This record gives sequence, structure tokens and C-alpha cells, in this order.
Amino acid sequence: MTILCVRFQLPPKYEAALPGLLGLLEDFTPVVQALPPDGALADLRGAERYFGRGAEELARLIRVRALALYGIDCVIGAGPGPLLARMALGQAEPGEPCAVPEGLVVDFLAERPVAALPGVGTATARTLCEYGLDTLGRVAAAPLSTLQRLVGARTGRELHEKANGVDRGRVVPNAVSRSLAAEHPFPHDELNPDRHRRALLLDAEELGSRLRALDKVCRTLTLTVRYADRSSTTRTRTLPEPTAHSPELTRAAYGMYGALGLQRARVRAIALRAEGLTPAEEASHQLAFDPADDKLRRIEEVADRARAKFGPRAILPGTLAA
Repeated sequence: MTILCVRFQLPPKYEAALPGLLGLLEDFTPVVQALPPDGALADLRGAERYFGRGAEELARLIRVRALALYGIDCVIGAGPGPLLARMALGQAEPGEPCAVPEGLVVDFLAERPVAALPGVGTATARTLCEYGLDTLGRVAAAPLSTLQRLVGARTGRELHEKANGVDRGRVVPNAVSRSLAAEHPFPHDELNPDRHRRALLLDAEELGSRLRALDKVCRTLTLTVRYADRSSTTRTRTLPEPTAHSPELTRAAYGMYGALGLQRARVRAIALRAEGLTPAEEASHQLAFDPADDKLRRIEEVADRARAKFGPRAILPGTLAA
């Protein structure tokens, strides 16, 4: 077993801790892949021999360090490849990592429902179940030609390999989380568009503040509106230029919300996600001949310093303070 899949139990709105937690994993191996918003893959190839410990022992040590240094618990799955580590994670509990030994991969997969395999969507699972292929063991025993007729040549081949424990995935190192999220749940189903926009402003202000604290900018912004019937609508917009400027994030969020054309929708929560994060020093900013823009950015810098000293709600837009 050489791969760990770790999910940190981060409190809401605490994604900023993920880079530090990734650094904790990098104390054991340099091959760490972030899985935003709260997880990571770690390739322990060589680390087991170097530390003289097995994957389960290293998993327990990682949990202890995360608790001691950050006060954050985690659940960990281990397997011979990323796919199996992810599936093992679903069987793990805090303090009890789930490990799939290489010789027991087929037995581990056999009784799992086909929908438990990462990459198998609802439509594919429904098609397979209609033909009695409702477990991975049955999928593994089915002829490859049969699977390819049911779900297509490429998908059928990949499904057959994965059900038989063939994991061709690898851990691709990336140093930091590539997204940040902010969500505003309403205490009751909310119909008032003004309160929807107030929530958007709150989310955009929070994202902008967190991005600037991390010296990051985002390239795209994703809006998710969750309704009373548990359905949701998601829209994504690429920004004119990478930014962490709260007014620009707010304008983009308002634009996506307005394009939805919601009329008396019963909204349960509104979330924004900043994606495509890059270092602020690598981003370019189109200079404007508008003194108001420069003034807003200077005010934003002062407000950030005040929030860092007196707390996140020390300075708020007038709409939020009302």
C-alpha cells in the first residue's frame, strides 16, 4: 500500500488551513496532490521504507500531528493506488484508517455497489443495474464485450479494469488548494431577492478577504443556489482578469444571479467558489484612469489591516452592517 487519501474535517469557511495541512503531509512525502476543498492524496512510495513504518502507522501519525498542530481531525484511506485509496476512505473513521492490502483488492471490491466506483455516474449505474450488474464483483466477471455494448467502448474498458482492481491513476503533485468557497445558508427558505443579493455580497467580501490574505487571485467564479426542494443551480463565469478585488467579485456574482431570472424562488443557501487560484504577484492588472477604482483599492487595503488586527467583522460594507 503506497497511497493515502486524506480528508480533513475542516470547519465551515476554514479552507485557508488546507495549505498548512498539505505541508504536514509533505513532511512525509513530496508527492502530495490537493483535493479541494478538504482533502489530499499522498504517495508513500519510499516513505514506508524511509520511516520504517507501514501505511496504517503513518496514517495514524499524520492524524495525531494534524490534531496537535491544527486541532483538526481527519479520516484516511490507504490502498495500492489512488482509486482504491479513495474507496477505502469511504470505509474509514477518525482514528481508524481503512487500508486495502494489494492481495485483497478483488475481495474488497467484489461486494461494493457499482455506484461506489469513482467516475460511475447515475445514468451508467442505472444501465448496469438493469442488466443485473449491480456490484463490482459482477461487473468484473462480465465479458468486456458485454460492458462495451452497454456503456461504450472506452467506458466499458475502463470500468472492467477498475472493477478488477487495475488502478492506472497516479498522484500529481500540486502545492496548494486551487479553490476557495464561501456559503451563506438562510435560517428559513428565503424568497426576498434583496436578501439573496445581501448574501452574495457577504460571500464575495469573505472570498476577497481570504484571497488577499493568501496573496492569491482567482480566474473564475462559480455561483451555486440551493433551493427548498434540495435541487440547485450552478453557474460559472470567467473573470476579465484574475482578481481578489471584492467589488469585482461582487459584480460578477450579481451578474450571474441576475441571469438566473429567479422569480419568488425559495432559496435555502447561496454559495460562491473562487477557482483557478494563482499567486497575486504573477497576475497582471489593467490600469484604469478612474481615480475611484484606485480609491476603492486603497480603502480595501486599510480595511484588510483593520480586520487582521480587530477581527473579520471590524469593517463591513454599509449594506452588511445595517
